[in-house]
Amino acid sequence: MVGLSSNPFRPSHFAAIYLLSEGYDVIPVNPREAEVLGRKSYRSIAEIPGPVEVVDIFREPAAVPAIVDEAIAAKAKVIWMQLGVIHDESAEKAQKAGLEVVMDRCMKIEHARFFGGLNTIGMNTAVISSRRRAR
Repeated sequence: MVGLSSNPFRPSHFAAIYLLSEGYDVIPVNPREAEVLGRKSYRSIAEIPGPVEVVDIFREPAAVPAIVDEAIAAKAKVIWMQLGVIHDESAEKAQKAGLEVVMDRCMKIEHARFFGGLNTIGMNTAVISSRRRAR
């Protein structure tokens, strides 16, 4: 997870907690952090020992091209750009290199939508229909 923060109020932090609780191996990539959620943080994707399947990007769009280049070099399988992270040229480059690309979506929300975890970490609205609850 590129841009994973140790700040518990950052979206990357609670997305990582959710993914860890679902059994995913989340590897922090953030040069400003030595450790996040008890896991060693790496300065770059290239420093990660072993294979990388999904590169989940929690950075500003301007940082995406360099991250995609690293992901391609690491032979990642998927580039996932979080909500608000949109970079069409990098998405096209990643696709041409054989990576699957998801853009402007949250992995935690999408996973939870498919597997019933929207209540995890304060997302339970108790609303099952599209109509608002009477107060």
